[in-house]
Amino acid sequence: MKQINLLDWREERRERLKKQFAQGAIAGVLVAALAVFGGMKFMDSAIDHQTQRNNMLKAEIKAIDRKIKEIEELERVKANLLARMRIIEELQASRSQTVHFFDEIVNTLPDGVFLTLIRQQGQSTTIEGVAESNGRVSTYMKNLEASEWFAQPRLVVIKTRAGEGGAGRASDFTLQVKNTRRNGDQEEGS
Repeated sequence: MKQINLLDWREERRERLKKQFAQGAIAGVLVAALAVFGGMKFMDSAIDHQTQRNNMLKAEIKAIDRKIKEIEELERVKANLLARMRIIEELQASRSQTVHFFDEIVNTLPDGVFLTLIRQQGQSTTIEGVAESNGRVSTYMKNLEASEWFAQPRLVVIKTRAGEGGAGRASDFTLQVKNTRRNGDQEEGS
């Protein structure tokens, strides 16, 4: 007897194609899920790596900031020390200036003039004294003008008073004069 296939071959083929499609779809979904999972893992590891690099850079920046602060502090200390050294050098250079100043005051002082006060403020010196006559004050001013240590003598006040017993007329005077020799390198030439 012959066998007769009563099943429809087309329906069997449709069922087989449906199964193949379902298997392909499941395989595609699994591949896509694996790709998404792999991409997520890759991105997570890249983020972790960048976070570690950022943390390392932040630590290095903090260390460099500390070093910069130390350098700034050292530069401030250096500037203070250099300023002190400059002051010491200036004092050393002008050490003999006071001696020369008073020596020049004495050298320019004519006979008959007596000083009662010398006050120095910066570049200006105020001199007060007593002179036997107004001519002696004038001579003293000329001597100061001729000195290399003083310039521009200016008579501020002159008061004439009667001498003891009416024999002479003394004058109280106040002069202002500018100091011209302030640094030590010019001292040796005089």
